[in-house]
Amino acid sequence: MNEHRPRIAVHKFASCDGCQLALLNAGEAFLELTRLADIVHFAEAGWYEPAAAVDIAFVEGSISTPEDVERIRAVRASARHLVTIGACATAGGLQALRNGLTQSADWLAAVYASPEYVRSLPDSQPVAAHVAVDVELWGCPVTTEQVLAATGDLLRDIAPAILAEPVCVQCKQRGLACVLVSRGEPCLGPVTRGGCGALCPAVGRACYGCFGPAGLPNTAALARRFEDLGLRREDIARRFLFITPAAQPFRDASRRYQDPERE
Repeated sequence: MNEHRPRIAVHKFASCDGCQLALLNAGEAFLELTRLADIVHFAEAGWYEPAAAVDIAFVEGSISTPEDVERIRAVRASARHLVTIGACATAGGLQALRNGLTQSADWLAAVYASPEYVRSLPDSQPVAAHVAVDVELWGCPVTTEQVLAATGDLLRDIAPAILAEPVCVQCKQRGLACVLVSRGEPCLGPVTRGGCGALCPAVGRACYGCFGPAGLPNTAALARRFEDLGLRREDIARRFLFITPAAQPFRDASRRYQDPERE
């Protein structure tokens, strides 16, 4: 291995592996990356050296166990740049739907055959809750283009540009009819960061907020529109918490509808 070449690691925490696949699915572009930098840790692809010092550490997954906390601190200490990839790492992910639930012995026994071996944190937490993060790449999953573009920028010591415009812009660019207006679907597109290419609206489905909050999201106005559509308060709260529950604007919007005393 050439010690003068940049070094990259890809670490997995609580996740489905979909964001790691965004790299593997790059095909020839991934092979080109291996010619520009040494990938020293990426267990899913066959490289295993988790304690290696690296220039870029990509992290997929949320922090869910005490062991995760120790491990993410070690990753941070070994990396020049730490980049979180995907909704789990940036905002807790789907597993954060358990946040706030009481993990009683009966509940654990109903799920796990040997609950005595289960050690987990009370909440599924984003990586930034424990260590400093240099770049956040949102998505469920992230796209190959996102990860490769960020990698290229970081290898050139350039701060990656993070898209802030909402999904609605991408709908208009593709000439798609607004599912919120035309179909009455409770779409999060007006307050969600673009990047997916309006994947769900393109097939007539409402956006679920996979790419996190857009710049200056007006969640209060959108929530009122959901009320006009007939959604119950608890359904509105769940809508904002579904994919990126730890994202501040979405969490705040959900809390307004979870608390019956707040309007």
